[in-house]
Amino acid sequence: MNASLSFDLNQYLCERVRLIDNALERYLPGEDVRPQSLHRAMRYSTMSGGKRLRPVLVIAGAEAVGGEAEMVLPTACAVELIHTFSLIHDDLPAIDNDTLRRGRPTCHVQFGEAVAILAGDALFASAFELIARNADAVPAERVVQVLKLVAEASGTRGMVGGQMVDIESEGKEADADIVEYIHRHKTAALIRASVVSGAILAGAEQWQVDALSRYGELTGLAFQIADDLLNVTGDPRKTGKAVGTDAARGKVTYPALFGVEASRQRAHQLVQEAIATLHPFGENAEPLRAIAYLMVEREG
Repeated sequence: MNASLSFDLNQYLCERVRLIDNALERYLPGEDVRPQSLHRAMRYSTMSGGKRLRPVLVIAGAEAVGGEAEMVLPTACAVELIHTFSLIHDDLPAIDNDTLRRGRPTCHVQFGEAVAILAGDALFASAFELIARNADAVPAERVVQVLKLVAEASGTRGMVGGQMVDIESEGKEADADIVEYIHRHKTAALIRASVVSGAILAGAEQWQVDALSRYGELTGLAFQIADDLLNVTGDPRKTGKAVGTDAARGKVTYPALFGVEASRQRAHQLVQEAIATLHPFGENAEPLRAIAYLMVEREG
């Protein structure tokens, strides 16, 4: 099964990413604004050509329930700032000690550790300011729901909690439950929050929120499995970062536990389950269907 042949995902992504990048340019402080070194680092890491998957999912979630991109742009940009914050801190010497991200030197390599830490902190704080700004476009009660959702997905019950267990599990024997916990929290939680946030801001009914929540959880898990596979089989010229690092650090991953082929099959199975949740949405969910396939077919 494939997404509709009449739907042009590349065009969709180009248009939505252009909207997001233009909004990020407006929302981020200029490099000449004091403290300049901090703002340069924030912009360097945020505007470095990422896939913008999470903010696109905010928009696609809104569109799936009849909303429009412009009404959710502040929140779309907010989740990108949270994602960028997590990458900056993940790359630090105290955690993964990575020197390459999106084909460029990582933030701490370019600006020093102190600036990188503060840049991540500032992006995280700025994200919640942006979500609050969304009250200019939609009812405030929807924004409050999204603030709670994104905070939970980012903190100890989501991304940061998953990162902690990931660190604690390095070099240790792990089972399927630990791998699943790490992946669902470290990656899937924010992906789920992205698509659901867009839907909530656009006035989704509860059944729509429930269906899109399930979609986000399944695709988020598939995305992280695919990411694990790229760390084993990917091309650094396409991924924009070093490969083989998970094995070198003794990371707990799907390929390490189940092997490459079984992991690939699991990722595709999750995508099929995710797409099944979108049946009631009709053509409005075509972007979400296509993005689900992209999760496991990407090369970078």
